[in-house]
Amino acid sequence: MDIRELKSKFIQSRDYSTDDVNALLDFAKSAYIHNEIDIREYRLLVRELENQGAVIPEAYVEHPLLEHS
Repeated sequence: MDIRELKSKFIQSRDYSTDDVNALLDFAKSAYIHNEIDIREYRLLVRELENQGAVIPEAYVEHPLLEHS
């Protein structure tokens, strides 16, 4: 899957179009969690979206769900 296909699935799912790379990153993450894409596709999408400027919200970075021991 590439970004074009991800945008198409986003439109089908949400009934609107977006060029917001952060929204697409969230959508890709959701697709991975729901087993709609595999880890290889997810990593490629994340890499491409990050290259386009997508970022992980600072709240997730500052307060991760899992603490490292």
